Amino acid sequence: MTDIFIHPTAIVDDGAQIGAGSRVWHWAHVCSGARIGNGVSLGQNVFVGNKVVIGNQCKVQNNVSVYDNVTLEDGVFCGPSMVFTNVYNPRALVERKDEYRNTVVKRGATLGANCTIVCGVSVGEYAFIGAGTVVNKDVPAYALMVGVPAKQIGWMSEYGEKLDLPLTGDGMATCPHTGKAYMLKAGQVTTEG
Repeated sequence: MTDIFIHPTAIVDDGAQIGAGSRVWHWAHVCSGARIGNGVSLGQNVFVGNKVVIGNQCKVQNNVSVYDNVTLEDGVFCGPSMVFTNVYNPRALVERKDEYRNTVVKRGATLGANCTIVCGVSVGEYAFIGAGTVVNKDVPAYALMVGVPAKQIGWMSEYGEKLDLPLTGDGMATCPHTGKAYMLKAGQVTTEG
């Protein structure tokens, strides 16, 4: 493990894979089976389980636990104190480790502070989950989601700007910051170029 910063208070178990340029901050714990990409930042008090994959350039802010069966693709942002789960119906007196559900957060998605991602869902590329939102169903790429339970209220650009697109139907918009074009067709947003 070269070019990696691990704070003296952090615990990185033998066998954990951490990519170049990554940083593991105060009181974090990375389990032995974790696979973490290049240029990742794990904030204070972060936990990363054994069956976890974290892609390149992800930012996992303070107080986030990334439990088994969670995959973060490249460039995912996990806001402070957001929550992942891996058992749908937990009970302290019932062993359910063989019932973990897979959760996938796709490239470039943002998970806002204190949001909850219920296990077994997929969060689409560049989706934006607002602070405090509870996601219990799959989220389309580029969707802007807020509320409890999550409700789509718009579409976001890859840069993180709200797009002037209807929720349904067809439309075209450009990112107000970059000028990149986006097209809505049949409930899906795609980019042009």
